Amino acid sequence: MDKLLAMRTFVRVVEAGSFSAVAHESGTTQSAVSKQVAALERELGAKLLTRTTRSLALTEDGARYFEETRRLVAEIAEAESTLQRGEQQLTGRLRIAASVGFGRMKLMPLVRSFLAENPGVKIDLRLHDNFIDLVEHGIDIAVRIGELPDSRLIARRIGTAERRLLAHRRYLRSLPKGMKAPKQPDDLTAHNCIVYTGIAARNDWTFIADAGASEPPGTTRSVRVDGNLQTNSSEVLRASILAGMGIGHAPAWLFDEEIASDEVVTLLPDWHTFASPIHLVSPPERRHSAKVKAFADHVAAGLAQPAAGSSARSSARSSA
Repeated sequence: MDKLLAMRTFVRVVEAGSFSAVAHESGTTQSAVSKQVAALERELGAKLLTRTTRSLALTEDGARYFEETRRLVAEIAEAESTLQRGEQQLTGRLRIAASVGFGRMKLMPLVRSFLAENPGVKIDLRLHDNFIDLVEHGIDIAVRIGELPDSRLIARRIGTAERRLLAHRRYLRSLPKGMKAPKQPDDLTAHNCIVYTGIAARNDWTFIADAGASEPPGTTRSVRVDGNLQTNSSEVLRASILAGMGIGHAPAWLFDEEIASDEVVTLLPDWHTFASPIHLVSPPERRHSAKVKAFADHVAAGLAQPAAGSSARSSARSSA
């Protein structure tokens, strides 16, 4: 038995809460994972897990062993990372999570260039529009857009994502006779608005007056909008705006090319909305990983380049 492998497997089974999840992420079978844990139990002469058809639970011995083993596995990973940093060679698997739209449009080019520079690394990219538990899913590093709740995660702020009021020219051309593009926030009540339900504001859109607006600078206006489409998918939000189905309040980075070509128009240019921070987050035990640090540096540098768009302006700093 490879005891270190068995210890790592045991830790991941506890974190993920199932044998099948660990089997899926490691590319093996549920039976093989179960056998590794069983072999570890025989080696130790102690029962670590109680198994039912629906759940796993740590025994009292298992709980004590898990805490010590997780610390030990993390220390070994740190020692290996230190060696890798010294050799300037990165190897092994790196699990990354991001939202679907950001992952496809902004992260994938950086993943491609990172792999080109580090051929010994294998990346497992998980895209979800909802936040997932990084520990449970074995994620090494994730991109999160928005304010971070208090948590144990280690984060690094790498930029800011601004949201804009956007419409395709096709939608503006299709407006009924006498109806015009909105000139102030209250005008939105007469328009078909595409509501993104992945944020808390949903159909309550808030705008702040800039110089040149019809209100004094700093004036805040909140408008409850309505429309015939709402979605929790950034990809559907993008597609529906491009199809001319209505006005969307969307991240500017979703439309960098279309905004640059004037295909998609920014409405209410004299009003702005609240921007969202972009963070890279990792579980505490991954904080010393050479692969995680190298990828974080690569993404921060990539988003700081003009090609990444003004919607991902770099303001790199370390926090959480």
